[in-house]
Amino acid sequence: NAEEAADRVSTLPILIRPSCALLPGIWSNSQEQCFSSVPPQPVPPLAQTLQGYLRALEPLLPPEELNHTRRMVQEFGRQGGLGAQLQEDLERRARHTKNWISDWWVQWAYLESRQPLPVHSNPAISLPRRDYNDWRSQLVFASKLIAAVLDFKLPVEYMRGKPLCMELYPLLFSSCRIPGPKHDYIAHYGRARRSPTHITVVRNYQFFQLEVYNSDGSRMTESQIHSQLLRIRSQSWKTDKEPMGILTSEHRHTWGQAYNRLLRDKLNKESVRMIETGLFSLCLDSPVMRISDEKYASRKAAQVLHGGGTFSNSGNRWFDKTLQFVVGEDGSWGLLYEQATAEGPPIATLLDHILEKPDPKRAPLVPLPMPKKLYFNIDREIKRDIEQAKQNLDILINDLDVNVFNFKKFGKELPKRHNMSPNSFIQVALQLVYYRVHNEVVPACDIASQRMFRGGRTEYIRSPTNQTLKFILAFDDPSVSREAKLQLFREAVDAYTELTTQALNGQGIDRHLLGLKLQAIEQGLSIPKIFMDTAYGLATHWKLRTGQVPANTDSVMCFGPLVPDGYAACYNPQADHVHFSIIAFNCCEDTNAERFAHTLKDTLCQLQELINRNMPKSIC
Repeated sequence: NAEEAADRVSTLPILIRPSCALLPGIWSNSQEQCFSSVPPQPVPPLAQTLQGYLRALEPLLPPEELNHTRRMVQEFGRQGGLGAQLQEDLERRARHTKNWISDWWVQWAYLESRQPLPVHSNPAISLPRRDYNDWRSQLVFASKLIAAVLDFKLPVEYMRGKPLCMELYPLLFSSCRIPGPKHDYIAHYGRARRSPTHITVVRNYQFFQLEVYNSDGSRMTESQIHSQLLRIRSQSWKTDKEPMGILTSEHRHTWGQAYNRLLRDKLNKESVRMIETGLFSLCLDSPVMRISDEKYASRKAAQVLHGGGTFSNSGNRWFDKTLQFVVGEDGSWGLLYEQATAEGPPIATLLDHILEKPDPKRAPLVPLPMPKKLYFNIDREIKRDIEQAKQNLDILINDLDVNVFNFKKFGKELPKRHNMSPNSFIQVALQLVYYRVHNEVVPACDIASQRMFRGGRTEYIRSPTNQTLKFILAFDDPSVSREAKLQLFREAVDAYTELTTQALNGQGIDRHLLGLKLQAIEQGLSIPKIFMDTAYGLATHWKLRTGQVPANTDSVMCFGPLVPDGYAACYNPQADHVHFSIIAFNCCEDTNAERFAHTLKDTLCQLQELINRNMPKSIC
């Protein structure tokens, strides 16, 4: 139904129909025809976007600043003005491209960013700990995981009865981000004449090429994969090997220079190409450093996100790789992915498939080739690059404040019983929490999928709204009645749900504004004044980066804040509980993930009390 669809904007759509096998790179003509039926993404009307932009500024700006910006926006949007010209050019672009914004967005948001991929860009998904604590069980589970991924079939997905664009799925495999001097690019090898048939396995910082298909084209069975992983383990005892993967954690310009130095050597070039072309990577990690049960969930999630540091498992990563599955010796496991190619919905679909029991296959009686160890020649310059990368990554990791917890008092069924969108309920709660901690409302972004459109990626659902601000100001005011607070809360939740619907329908404001700005730049024009205005800078300084990633399991996604003085808040609502991850940077004295998490727990309990009139106060 529409209510459920609005809550699942960042994950699985309503209906999934299995189709043909995806690996190694099969994409049928019938599917091409099916996906071409997905409509193009619309360019929203200029006046509608400008009105929405001004409404979004109202809770954030004092009246005099808002009046100044309103005059600037009116000038930009007047008939025959610059805005109208750029709008016309965008509409022309939309008629002649598959998607008028997606390529620009990927280039601007990801490939031109020079920040390190760990924390700043690559999201991680931490899954429930498996019931084992030894390397033998680790390899058994890793074998099942690999077999399940290789059995993944390309689905046909629907939301609200409409087909979704499926083009991201084939790009998940055999793809990698490549560093460049000014911007990166994505290399896809899955549609090559000879599609790759290997994965990369890394343990103790050592990389191995593992063929996962037999000579007849069938995928290897779990038992075959397991025997190969045993071979890899026997070849990867701890040595003084340099952690080559650490290089990929660097600032992109720095890594780009090191990448060029690395590839001057033929052996290095061959090893790097094997990593880049592999279907995906498997990271066999040593146990998470355990301090207390209370902090284990946070450490486990951080381990997937960045590897735990140079003295832990960070050398077991190749952060440029699109898909990296992490399996720890202590039962911890998860997935790390590179965002320029992959996004939450396809990843959630893939994880749900992995968690289903794959069909057992009988092993053919054929000798298996020895997994190929990938070697590197490390000269003095590369050694220096690695040492610098190790220092910088440890600084980044030590600056990270991660708090992961499971809120057990209620889940998405509570707001649904009161005819409220669970996602909107949590979003309004997060705004209230931020105000209680910092005594201000700030720009916040949530993610809406645009896969209902051809080549669609994402749009921001922007908050706060005027209704949210009114509710926040009233909630802790003892002079306001409970009935009035409840009414204001409902209005805030409904307003956010309406913004969600607009974004899902391709009528959000942020990608449109970005498109207008980039259109001006592409035409060699001066950047329009509304984008040089301090209000636009304030409106896009996302102090609260949020994301709902509901899944069919108790997983939690983690990613870093978008700004140094901000938070990242991700959540997975289940029927009777909600998993949260709250991340901030220690370098900012004002932000504190633990304080934010504690306030969030209290606030959710108080909202529960607000909407359940007869519930005793002691419930939380």
